[in-house]
Amino acid sequence: MKSIYRVLAIVLFITATHSCKTIPVVDSSLPFKEQLTQLFPTASIDAIKTGDHFTEAYQVVMNQPLDPKNPSKGTFKHYMYVSHSSYEQPTVLITDGYASNNRTSELSKVLKGNQIIVEYRMYGKSRPNPLPWEYLTNDNAIEDYHNIVTKMKAIYKGKWLSSGISKGGETTLIYRSKYPKDVDVAVPYVAPIIDGVEDQRTNDLINSVGTDACRLAIKKYQRAILHNREAVLTIMKQHAAAKNMKFTKVPYEEALEYAVLEFPFSFWQWGGKCEAIPAEDASPQELFDYVNTIVGVSFYSDAIFEYYLPSFYQHVKELGYYGFDLEPVKDLLKVVKSATNKRFAPSNVDLTYNPNYIKKVRNYIENKGDKILYIYGAYDPWGACAPSPKPHVDALMMVLDGADHSTRIKHFSKEDQEKIYTKLQEWLGEETTVYPLNK
Repeated sequence: MKSIYRVLAIVLFITATHSCKTIPVVDSSLPFKEQLTQLFPTASIDAIKTGDHFTEAYQVVMNQPLDPKNPSKGTFKHYMYVSHSSYEQPTVLITDGYASNNRTSELSKVLKGNQIIVEYRMYGKSRPNPLPWEYLTNDNAIEDYHNIVTKMKAIYKGKWLSSGISKGGETTLIYRSKYPKDVDVAVPYVAPIIDGVEDQRTNDLINSVGTDACRLAIKKYQRAILHNREAVLTIMKQHAAAKNMKFTKVPYEEALEYAVLEFPFSFWQWGGKCEAIPAEDASPQELFDYVNTIVGVSFYSDAIFEYYLPSFYQHVKELGYYGFDLEPVKDLLKVVKSATNKRFAPSNVDLTYNPNYIKKVRNYIENKGDKILYIYGAYDPWGACAPSPKPHVDALMMVLDGADHSTRIKHFSKEDQEKIYTKLQEWLGEETTVYPLNK
């Protein structure tokens, strides 16, 4: 009789479909790793260290199609990290926007759920060399997530959530707009939906948050660095030599000017303290040390320039980005003459911006994006690019006063956290247990 029931169950399961894809079948009596092997038979699956509430964890390296719609185009090695808690618990998909590392997300702790972290295609260890730029599209990345989720639902049949931070949160929203039924709830953190390659809203926020005195101190500090250009450059070169950093792709003087232009954005993004801004008469060492603390001159080094090429390619092609405010230091600039970040995108590839891509995502999210929990910090420039769900949309927007890009659920007051947990409970149903975080 057992074999008959198993055959019937398999037949029923084979007929189940999700978003026009057939959910595969696994033998649920097998150990968890063997179930993974059934789903990803050509993947390398290796045990990794577990933490928190997880009982097993694996690094899975798949042979992912370069073109999800045309597998004949070849494959690349694609990394994900699967952490198992319980077959009955919810599953959290982490849509990282860049390279990935295994860790426990805040949302996974809130639900004590299973967790799947997927490295964004062609970032980190999932980056082919050379990189085939034509396959680095948001839609191809979304197909990666959709295929993974469809397969993993053969193991995890309970509630599903997706979540990401910053560009990863933006990816969560794009995924929600393309496959709204793949997961039950989406939780993007500090996620922008950007209007254009130079979204002016970020500068509007930078020029309005904090106090007048603080914003004036920022402008004076920017000018002080450039007034002391030669001395600061000497210190920067010494720092680079000590850290074995090269500046051939973005030469030193250009890198310093970009760091000065970037400073206001990074200051508010990462919670800079107004009282820590050096005075106009600060020493060149103090001037350099602070810009290096807030911006990090290593960002313009050859290694980091190369690391972020995929990101800037996507921002210039589809996602949009922010532009610099040149006015406070325009008379002191010698190298940088453009407000755009396009300088950091790859050369010799098509960088034509498609404004319609993100507009379609925004239209869906703002008008149909139900069961989305948004987390933002009010002083974060990326928060200026947050979507604005219409009143009829069942979404919850949480913005923490005075907070920055590192804002998480745990940073909100006890009362606001309770509001978040209540909404998650409503969306996930009473069968799901929510475990409040300790402040």
